[in-house]
Amino acid sequence: MSARAADDRAETLESNPALIGVATRLRISISAFRRRSHEALSEGDLTGPQLTALSRLERLGPVTTAELARREQITPQAMGATVAVLEGRGLVARAADPADGRRWLLTVTDAGRAVLSSERSAVADRMAAAMATSFTSEEIATLDAAAPLIERLADLF
Repeated sequence: MSARAADDRAETLESNPALIGVATRLRISISAFRRRSHEALSEGDLTGPQLTALSRLERLGPVTTAELARREQITPQAMGATVAVLEGRGLVARAADPADGRRWLLTVTDAGRAVLSSERSAVADRMAAAMATSFTSEEIATLDAAAPLIERLADLF
């Protein structure tokens, strides 16, 4: 980040302290949601980090373990352990990078996509049931409108 961009960012935050409050509430609520959704996984299902890595890999397409680790902000060694489990279960495959034979690219297998679909369906079903019993139609519309914004915010990290 250039010095000018850093100054502009600091000035924006100073002139709008409510932005820090919004960011803090989002961070706390999204973290709690993630924790609770991962806790709801059944025995034998993927762990939270495994599911996150598999999902990120599906969105990114073929990438190296190092790139996946960088995107998840964890060490390459930790990601390597996660990927090893996914690969052992047949959910991820490695192939030589056609542009650089020294690198290995990871891809999600058909089995990995099936697991993601199943996990997403189970979580989506639980969320839909909770919303149906505890949210008004206006609140559901607000959540629907917020989803793409939260996704865009996540992509900016």
